[in-house]
Amino acid sequence: MDAVIQTEGLGKRYGDKWALADCSLHVPTGTMAGLVGPNGAGKTTLLSMITGMLPPTAGRIQVAGGAPAAGAGQLAKVGFVAQDAPVYAGMSISDHFKLGAHLNPRWDMALARERVAHLGLDQKQKAGKLSGGQRAQLALTMALAKQPSLLILDEPAAALDPLARREFMTDLTKAAAERSLSVLLSSHLIEDLERACDYLIVLANGRVQVAGRVPDLLAAQQPASVQEMVLGYLSRARGNGETEVAR
Repeated sequence: MDAVIQTEGLGKRYGDKWALADCSLHVPTGTMAGLVGPNGAGKTTLLSMITGMLPPTAGRIQVAGGAPAAGAGQLAKVGFVAQDAPVYAGMSISDHFKLGAHLNPRWDMALARERVAHLGLDQKQKAGKLSGGQRAQLALTMALAKQPSLLILDEPAAALDPLARREFMTDLTKAAAERSLSVLLSSHLIEDLERACDYLIVLANGRVQVAGRVPDLLAAQQPASVQEMVLGYLSRARGNGETEVAR
């Protein structure tokens, strides 16, 4: 199966410390992949290289069939939602959509408007007046309307209350299925990954501990749950005494 993310020996070094080392992944197209690991595991570094914000020190990487950030066409293939749901407080929802249309050649204005109408939001509302959950939904709408091949989310629901988080995850899962999106979701909330993801990547100490389809991993390890499996890998990584690296 084609890979939406393909890395071989990928690494990033800061001075004499490796933030990520010998990272080899093959994430199948159409997968909703979960990325989990403790602080300092290398998750942020990996996401930054996937989005093209950081060049690798070693190894190779391909994202959605091309090198990350290799021109406007490649950038248009990747949508990104950061942890703090970055929106412009002084701009209305409508202004956000106009900006999105200006910056993204494949912008789907109908999708954007339909999503906010479904959420009960007025396009005249300023983003700064929205609740945390509404800002997260606006950021997700902006990423989806870009019509990316790969949607990357970095702790998108970490600051949300339980109800808003459940609604966000439900909307994300539904949108990914309806639009046949490939998704990479980084989260400390293992229960969210267990509910939404069919592929899992566990990082610790700057190295991939395991990566694969969730059913295959569960069949091989036979843990009681995804959470038990993830915690087992992280505990073993800590017990190996590997040196902590920069995030």
